[in-house]
Amino acid sequence: MIRNREDERMRVTRQYLRASHQHNRDSSWRRMVRTKQTAKKSLPARGKLMKLRTKRDRISGAKHKVRSDAANESTSVIKKRRYKPGMRALQEIRRLQRTVNLLMPRAPFQRLVREIAMNVSEKNVDLRFQSLAISALQEAAEVYLTCLFEDTNLAAIHAKRVTIFPKDIQFVRRLRGEFARFGR
Repeated sequence: MIRNREDERMRVTRQYLRASHQHNRDSSWRRMVRTKQTAKKSLPARGKLMKLRTKRDRISGAKHKVRSDAANESTSVIKKRRYKPGMRALQEIRRLQRTVNLLMPRAPFQRLVREIAMNVSEKNVDLRFQSLAISALQEAAEVYLTCLFEDTNLAAIHAKRVTIFPKDIQFVRRLRGEFARFGR
C-alpha cells in the first residue's frame, strides 16, 4: 500500500512536470530576460513605409509627424531627423566644398551688374555684356567674398566670438589696405 502511494505520487509528479514543461515551452517568453529593443525593418504597408521608433528616440524626445489618409484609416509615422548642434552646419560646409558650382544665382547677379554699370555710365548709353564677362565677374566676386568672410571669421574667433560683426569686416578690409569703408 505504501509502495502504491509512492508510485502514485511519482506518477502525479511526472505528469505535473510534463504539463509544466509543455506550458513553459509554449510560454518561454515569460521567463526571458528583458533586453533593449532594436529597430526592426518593416515592409511597406499599403504603399507607405512605416518607421519604427527605438527606445533611444523615445527617451530623446524626437519629434514625429503623423499623417493619416482619408481613404485608408492607416496612419504612418514619419520621423523628423534630429541632429546634434552644429552638425547641419558642418554638413552644409562639406557639401559646398565638394561642389564647383557658383554660390550666387546667376540672374540676380546679372541684374546687379547691369544696375551698377548704369549708375556709373552715362544715362542714355545702352550697355551690353558678353555672357563670359558676366561669368568672370561673378567668379571673381565669389572668390573675393569667400576670402573676405574667411578672414572675417578668423577675426571674430580671435576676439573670442562665434558671430561675425560688421566691425570684423571693416577690420579685415583695413588690414588688407582697402580703405573704402561701407556704412560710414
